[in-house]
Amino acid sequence: MIIIVCPGQGSQTPGFLAPWLELPGAREHLTALSDAAGVDLVAHGTTSDEDTIKDTAVAQPLLVGAGLLAVRALGGTSRVGALAGHSVGEITAAAAAGVLAEDDAMRLVALRGREMAQASAATPTGMSAVVGGDPTEVLAAIESHGLTPANVNAAGQVVAAGELDALAALAAEPPTRARVIPLKVAGAFHTSFMQPAVDALASAAGDLSPADAAVPLVSNRDGEVVTDGREVLDRIVAQVSNPVRWDLCSDRFAALGVTAIIELPPAGTLVGLAKRALKGVELLAVKGPEDLDAARTLIEEHSA
Repeated sequence: MIIIVCPGQGSQTPGFLAPWLELPGAREHLTALSDAAGVDLVAHGTTSDEDTIKDTAVAQPLLVGAGLLAVRALGGTSRVGALAGHSVGEITAAAAAGVLAEDDAMRLVALRGREMAQASAATPTGMSAVVGGDPTEVLAAIESHGLTPANVNAAGQVVAAGELDALAALAAEPPTRARVIPLKVAGAFHTSFMQPAVDALASAAGDLSPADAAVPLVSNRDGEVVTDGREVLDRIVAQVSNPVRWDLCSDRFAALGVTAIIELPPAGTLVGLAKRALKGVELLAVKGPEDLDAARTLIEEHSA
């Protein structure tokens, strides 16, 4: 069984989409996605600098647009066993599974990015990766400082989120054998600080008519397999203020019998996690168009 995974915010790099626009029809496709989002994805994917594409309101639609560009170049997802997305990547996965039309996905992610940026500006908050240490001790230390384990990516990799003073206190007294690394993000994503963004997204999502997923989706809330379109959309909305449990997604991949994983661009982070958590699974990070043939071959070899 082969699974396609879609990365989250922070994986983008300046100019990463430039090679993709050499593909026939790609520039026109990305321009259409830009129009839907109200964000110039062509410029941000090719010439914008690092600080510009770190902006939450830019980064989120850019990531989803990149994923949809790659899905079309791959020829779709009909032969894939399941899809999953990390954080904002869940919108990419939902569109790739047919739950959302591309235009609706781009409008939704643009709103998500704007509202999360606005919520981040309301209170000085942030996120720090806690790498290493005993998982139980790490979670206890995070919670003892009044922080939230916003991303539980795998054993040995948890992201704490909350007020900056609390993050500084955690860094000053890290758990045994653990390092605390501040992340360059605008605020405490996937915590209660994002509730205003949830409210705005819930209102917008209520106007959409999602279809049931043509390909099963593994939810990053709890690793559950979801196909009901409305439930997928409800989970995408609620996920903004709730932790990402990528560790449970990895457990579900194993339970489903995954034999190969493809990560959509900008790829690298999620196959890196899979390399440690899912031994023996064939992995491919689709970083550029030169990886498309290998991805198609992998789909052919591992599809049901």
